[in-house]
Amino acid sequence: MHKEILINVTPQETRVAILENGVLQELYLERDRNRGLVGNIYKGKVSRVLPGMEAAFVEVGMERAGFLHASDVAPNGRDNSDRPSISSLLSEGDQILVQVIKDPLGTKGARLTAHITIPSRYLVFMPSSSNVGVSTRIEDEEERSRLRDMLMKHESLLGDSGYIIRTAAESASDESMGMDILYLNKLWDSIRDRAGSTAAGTVIHEDLPLFMRVLRDMIDEDLEKIRVDSRETYSRMKNFAEKYVPEAAEMIEHYPGERPIFDLYGVEDEIQKGLERKVHLKSGGYLIIDQTEAMTTIDVNTGAFVGHRNLEETIFKTNLEAAQAIARQLRLRNLGGIIILDFIDMTEEEHRRQVLRALEKALDKDHARTQVCEVSSLGLVEMTRKRTRESLEHVLCDVCPTCSGRGSVKTAETVCYEIFREILREARQFDARELLVLASQTVIDLLVDEESSSLAELEDFIGIPIRLQVESLYTQEQYDVVIM
Repeated sequence: MHKEILINVTPQETRVAILENGVLQELYLERDRNRGLVGNIYKGKVSRVLPGMEAAFVEVGMERAGFLHASDVAPNGRDNSDRPSISSLLSEGDQILVQVIKDPLGTKGARLTAHITIPSRYLVFMPSSSNVGVSTRIEDEEERSRLRDMLMKHESLLGDSGYIIRTAAESASDESMGMDILYLNKLWDSIRDRAGSTAAGTVIHEDLPLFMRVLRDMIDEDLEKIRVDSRETYSRMKNFAEKYVPEAAEMIEHYPGERPIFDLYGVEDEIQKGLERKVHLKSGGYLIIDQTEAMTTIDVNTGAFVGHRNLEETIFKTNLEAAQAIARQLRLRNLGGIIILDFIDMTEEEHRRQVLRALEKALDKDHARTQVCEVSSLGLVEMTRKRTRESLEHVLCDVCPTCSGRGSVKTAETVCYEIFREILREARQFDARELLVLASQTVIDLLVDEESSSLAELEDFIGIPIRLQVESLYTQEQYDVVIM
């Protein structure tokens, strides 16, 4: 697989595009005005303890208090039945060091944990644990033992803290592993010093900016180059790489071209497509993607693709193609939570099995944890994808002010009849000489044209003249009936 990372930097935002075989797979976006908070460490103050929910709200200086569950406070994150209750762990007014594990989403505050984890290139440092683990993505048992032994060689530096060996450590040398441990120890000491001397509600430690996190988290054996269009960012990345990720230093290139880097690779077009409801498949079929508060639904349709020979074969091929496209769209749009997939009904059991297997295989490349359930009795595939960041649509878009997110507006005809009812209401209630109707162009056109006889009858009935006026800034649903 040919993998590239493109970085587009402007003073206001940084965008990172991950391309596999020339096709955009993931997009990360960080704006200076509202950087993501995941990984940040705060000195918090407990504002409320909720025994019924086994949780607490913690003030960390954000607009809304963060949510901290008892399982994220108890020693070593025990979640079994002998876990202490939240009331025995925390009281109102307590000060506690917490880390954000999920950004505030919609109306919910940030999700917090008291089990601090600090990642470096090869390791994740866990000061509140004493366990040593290895990433589940490293499956070879021999390699797992080798890495664990390599880490234990530095036992004198490890102290009582816990560590997880990251997937990137497969290529790590003994010396670089030792440097990582020293770096993490120094960082943790400085975090503890700051925590001791600052007031509650303060950020103690912020995660690296996006372009640095690329070097820490996104380097793997498939990556061939990183192209960045800002000379200053290129220099900072190069220096950081030479110090912490030497094998990536050679991959970093500065892109000096006149043409924007995202245009050159067709990324801007793909971002636009990533916001559309309809996704076209090469075969002529298409997906319809709908995000709601509770879940995301994805519907697969054959569209123009009708096989000449065999309908079942046509459906199977469309579903196979859709499985690949769905996996890509989940990564590109960063969709999370519960996802319901409505594939086209297949009569053959083997076809159903192959489509499910194709979906699971395509999801293997996803960094976010996914879980796919069997096909339900209604022929739907239920799955979940871990959500830590806002989706692409939530980052780039606002709710439509015209329809308030419903996705539809009342017809001009419906609004006309609402106006008629309002005219009757006001004519009975007030002593008016004349009524003025203010509405959008479409509604006024309908009143003057197709509904003109109804309007004339209404005018006769109430015995008051009705004047009409177009308000160009009104949406189709907006109107006013004014007493003159």
